[in-house]
Amino acid sequence: MTAEPIKLHVKINGSDQAATLDPRTTLLDFLREHLHFSGAKKGCNYGECGACTVHVDGLRVNACMILAAQVDGRQVTTIEGLATKDGLHPVQQAFIDCDGFQCGFCTPGQIMSAVACIAEGHTGSDAEIREWMSGNLCRCSAYPQIVDAVKAAAAKMKLAAA
Repeated sequence: MTAEPIKLHVKINGSDQAATLDPRTTLLDFLREHLHFSGAKKGCNYGECGACTVHVDGLRVNACMILAAQVDGRQVTTIEGLATKDGLHPVQQAFIDCDGFQCGFCTPGQIMSAVACIAEGHTGSDAEIREWMSGNLCRCSAYPQIVDAVKAAAAKMKLAAA
């Protein structure tokens, strides 16, 4: 049985996007297969690894666990939308400076979660950062460097806001 296609209008990384999709299409598949945004990775496809983390209206979500239809009329930010013409986002730069990655597969999801972790105010201690980043797995075990990157970015962003 085939499902009736749906029309979708969404703002992704500041650009309006429209599509006609099968209503069972996940946000991750819409981003990767229809729009060719390859930053969000398909790791587990069960919401357990965090490799597909994106922001919907500023909140982090696992794109494999949400239907594209659920973002109709909303704003989605992917890793491709973080940097500006002026340079990398402070979290992206901190991951480079702190060697917060090894193979890089999880890095886009880690960075998207780190941006949200900082925005949510969960950077008071290493333990708090680990807890709030625990939905993102790193098979290379770069966790100490990831924590260092989150702390460095949070400090830089706090200074910039002051």
